[in-house]
Amino acid sequence: MPPAVEITDDPRRIDVDLVHRELAASYWSPGVPRAVVEAAIAGSECWSAHRDGRQVGFARLITDRATFGWISDVFVVEQARGAGIGRALVEAVVARARHHGLRRVMLATRDAHEVYRPFGFTDPPAGLLMQRTVENPYQAPDAHLSDRP
Repeated sequence: MPPAVEITDDPRRIDVDLVHRELAASYWSPGVPRAVVEAAIAGSECWSAHRDGRQVGFARLITDRATFGWISDVFVVEQARGAGIGRALVEAVVARARHHGLRRVMLATRDAHEVYRPFGFTDPPAGLLMQRTVENPYQAPDAHLSDRP
């Protein structure tokens, strides 16, 4: 039996170095600067997964706490995958979304659809979503943070 995993929303338990390292190597935020990761964590509700005293996973919910939420940056470190940790993180995020009474929660994934489907996530109807993508957003790493207080 694998060791127990603790899921917590205590921001003091987040290993920002680990989160930055994993996100910077991910397909969805390659090369993301640490300052951007720190700002994203500060502006979101976050969960971390811990096993044997070490963080092994992360997820965050970007939300207005009233109507809408976006699940982002869900990951489980490679050596801990396959033990249901990703599902446990998503379960915690979905529980919080229910607590807030959010009418819509969305996410984007290239390869983890089956992790989310058991929680009621479906493909959006064709034509429902639009996006605006900035190519190479981290060319000038601090440029987009300079207008923040």
